[in-house]
Amino acid sequence: MMNALWVSKTGLEAQDLALTTVSNNLANVATTGFKKDRPVFEDLIYQIQRQPGANSSADSRLPSGLQLGTGVRTAGTQKVFTTGSLEITDQPLDIAVNGRGFFQIVLPDGNIGYTRDGTFHINNEGVVVNVNGYPLEPQITIPELTNQLTISQDGIVQATMFGDPNPQQLGQIETIDFINPAGLQAAGGNIFLETAASGAPNAGVPGEDGFGPVIQGALENSNVEVVEELVKMITVQRAYEMNSKVVSAADQMLQFLTQNT
Repeated sequence: MMNALWVSKTGLEAQDLALTTVSNNLANVATTGFKKDRPVFEDLIYQIQRQPGANSSADSRLPSGLQLGTGVRTAGTQKVFTTGSLEITDQPLDIAVNGRGFFQIVLPDGNIGYTRDGTFHINNEGVVVNVNGYPLEPQITIPELTNQLTISQDGIVQATMFGDPNPQQLGQIETIDFINPAGLQAAGGNIFLETAASGAPNAGVPGEDGFGPVIQGALENSNVEVVEELVKMITVQRAYEMNSKVVSAADQMLQFLTQNT
């Protein structure tokens, strides 16, 4: 009975973390470029009281033995990098990656962050920056007298100036991919950081060599599916209730023993 209490305790903790993951997904259902999380669980060590396959006699063996589990623990959380739906905004500096790839952002400490959020703006110097004012890498500067800005699907940025019908090329947007995007570290602010698990960044041209093309005037929505998360929430709630009932049942059995001793 004491073992059952501790096993159900691990189950309650695991379901609490699962609910935290679901709630974070639902909270970011409208966050541009957000990638949903899923918890990964594993069973804990087993107490082997009778070894499977051990001799039960000179001529026979135990078919299964006696193994008592000690519960569950959270092995980790995993980002799911499926592409979200695209929302057409018709804003010239809204850019979406339709497939694999990340934009590069120069962080205040000089390191490079990676994002799927293509909501870009122009700062007071004409530099293309994200919503927090961090510049896009490679840096692109928009001239003051720009009449029309065009970004091709392979990332070439061109501007047409007032009084000049000939477009000028301002730069090239590069996208970055990783062999294991799920190994990236989520840093908040729609930014991911490289880790040893993600592998080294691989730069490429949008629309080539497996990289997704960039779409001007569009943004990638969160890949959270509300109905799926609500179903998960109900499942977590029921699993939590069942584990709590185990605690109650073990407590009643202990109470019965104490009352009859």
